[in-house]
Amino acid sequence: MIIVCEDSGVDALAPMTTGRLAYAIQCGGYQLYDLLLELSRKIASIPGETGQLFGIARPYLHAIQDADYSSVQSLQSESLNASARPTLLINARLLPVMSYVEALVKLVQTTSGDAQSSSGVVMCGDQVAAVVRPPWSIEQIRKAGYDGISDLMQSASSFSKIELKLEVLRWPHEVIAHHMSLLASNLEYRIKLGGYEQLQDGLFVAPGVKLGDYLVIDAKSGPIVIDRDAQVGPYTLLRGPVYMGPKCKILEHAAIKDAVSLGHTTKIGGEVEASIVEPYSNKQHHGFLGHSYLGSWINLGAGTCNSDLKNTYGTVNMEYPAGKATTGMQFLGCVMGNYSKTAINTGIFTGKVIGACSMMYGFVTSNVPSFVNYARLFGQVATLPPEVMVATQARMFNRRQVKQRPCDVQLIHDMYRATQEERDRCTDLLSL
Repeated sequence: MIIVCEDSGVDALAPMTTGRLAYAIQCGGYQLYDLLLELSRKIASIPGETGQLFGIARPYLHAIQDADYSSVQSLQSESLNASARPTLLINARLLPVMSYVEALVKLVQTTSGDAQSSSGVVMCGDQVAAVVRPPWSIEQIRKAGYDGISDLMQSASSFSKIELKLEVLRWPHEVIAHHMSLLASNLEYRIKLGGYEQLQDGLFVAPGVKLGDYLVIDAKSGPIVIDRDAQVGPYTLLRGPVYMGPKCKILEHAAIKDAVSLGHTTKIGGEVEASIVEPYSNKQHHGFLGHSYLGSWINLGAGTCNSDLKNTYGTVNMEYPAGKATTGMQFLGCVMGNYSKTAINTGIFTGKVIGACSMMYGFVTSNVPSFVNYARLFGQVATLPPEVMVATQARMFNRRQVKQRPCDVQLIHDMYRATQEERDRCTDLLSL
């Protein structure tokens, strides 16, 4: 039995985690959810292990977890033996490195599951990455719940230390940095799993892919993997490593290069470099996106560009809702939460953090809280009511033939309440 746990550290990953489970963040072409499914399958083949997958998440994301990540079951299931002990507790902020799967399976195979003395912990600095054969019963973990799981997991730091290098995400910029270093190796893992045809050196396509004429393919730095039913328009540059998810569409004359990962059902045009775009987001017109992260259901208007390099060529420091962070990164663009939009010719300055459900016009010279109409260039910044975003969500979903569910509507309202402190800290900005 595996339990994936969101702890208090997920708050520092906002706005990535404002409307998204931490294990559903895309990094290196995978979500941790993908790793968990593979881990579950392999542990289930070990005698005496079930491989069942359970989750502890922020309460307002329970309905989304049940609807969209059904393989992660609720710990409240009456069929569970309350006195049983899990095999693994995994931090939901664990980096999705697919080579971790074999390492964790080996730990399960080589440890005893009965005595407390067999409990072990894998640390990442002062953070608990995973607990092997924890001594707590299902009932104890249930009682801890989301509010108490951080303390329970941290108590495992006194357990026997297991020498295994597992990385845990702490800040949003780390997602971008790890993505760039991981993508090539994670794509090699994906290729080994099969299901792709190699059309030429470094270019792998799944069934249903449509490629336009006069493509420029450069796989010297990593493979280009295009998943099922994706489309690439003519006169496009693809410079690896690149991952295109199912039903992704690249428009003609685009340049997709140097560690780009595109989620399913995205539409992409212009120039994109070293960036992550989550499912259902659009950047289909000219403009530059570099060293950035876009959540889901985002739309960048024509001509939108972001800067990923300071004029001083110095390293970029970030200011997130949870605090300030020194990144050590020279190239760093923007981090944008779910459902945010830009108007035509919007310019986003280096290292800006844009919350969920915000609308931007003109130049984005400061961080943007969630649920804000941001037109600072014109002296207009105001709170955006959640009812407006619910109506916008319905129109977007209808365009993509996606049904708007009660849990989707409720999530908008929950995100609004969860981000109130962001707006409270920006009273001067919102008084414009």
